[in-house]
Amino acid sequence: MSRAATVRTHCHQHAVLKGDADRELMRRSGLDAGCCGLAGNFGFERGHYELSMKIGEQGVLPAVRDTAPGALVLADGFSCRTQIEQGGTGRRALHLAEALALGIDGPLPAHHPERAADRPSTR
Repeated sequence: MSRAATVRTHCHQHAVLKGDADRELMRRSGLDAGCCGLAGNFGFERGHYELSMKIGEQGVLPAVRDTAPGALVLADGFSCRTQIEQGGTGRRALHLAEALALGIDGPLPAHHPERAADRPSTR
């Protein structure tokens, strides 16, 4: 069985490690993933928030908003997950390991599967 996923590769991983191993793991797990772009993590620094959000609006944030309710949103980087959550997407991204662990525990919810992850809110 396959489940669609919008994936945001962490900037450092994309630049240094690439994503081949993750893509293979997602393929074997039945995740049909497409990359939605990079926006950087410098938005945490004073004076960079607005620019970070403008960059996010050029790729990742619209891609997440367009993600089907039953599809996973995956982002391994903390800064990536924070930007997705704070960018008005209405979604919360999971780390690939969280998505795989949820899949082991049984079928994921059909609507917003990230809600099955037991993680404290960032708000």
